[in-house]
Amino acid sequence: MFTAPRLFTFAAAVLAAVSTVKAESHTVTFDNRCKFGTPTLIQAGRVLSTGGAFTTNGPLTAAIAYLQTGNCGFNGERCTLVETTLRNPTSPGSGSSTDLSLIPPHTFSVTSGFGYFNGCNGAGADCTNANCPTAFHNPNDTFVQVACQVNDVDLVITFCL
Repeated sequence: MFTAPRLFTFAAAVLAAVSTVKAESHTVTFDNRCKFGTPTLIQAGRVLSTGGAFTTNGPLTAAIAYLQTGNCGFNGERCTLVETTLRNPTSPGSGSSTDLSLIPPHTFSVTSGFGYFNGCNGAGADCTNANCPTAFHNPNDTFVQVACQVNDVDLVITFCL
């Protein structure tokens, strides 16, 4: 049975253990070098950002980003699309994945790219023309996905490289 001093010691130990656990967090930032357009980040039909940094406490799954130039549909139709899932890996290969997409109805609109930071630094891809070999052109182009298996990785998306 716990006595008051033992209960206090146990509660303090649990509190100390819980307070040292850092929650999962990811930030998406934009670098719009175009001097026009609005960087847009959307998840599940909800606009998360129109240019400012977006931080999530927990995973960011199935999000899309594009530069709204006035020609893009709400889900980036008619524009170059960046697709991303940022999450801490729970098993090998289950972490973050990001890619560029030109699968119709998406088309090349402006040079676009992305890169991870705070882990997997240097991993990313750029798309500088409509024939971009680093973008999905059909759903079978899975080789263009760029993975990162690091906790709390962040992403920068750049337009007009």
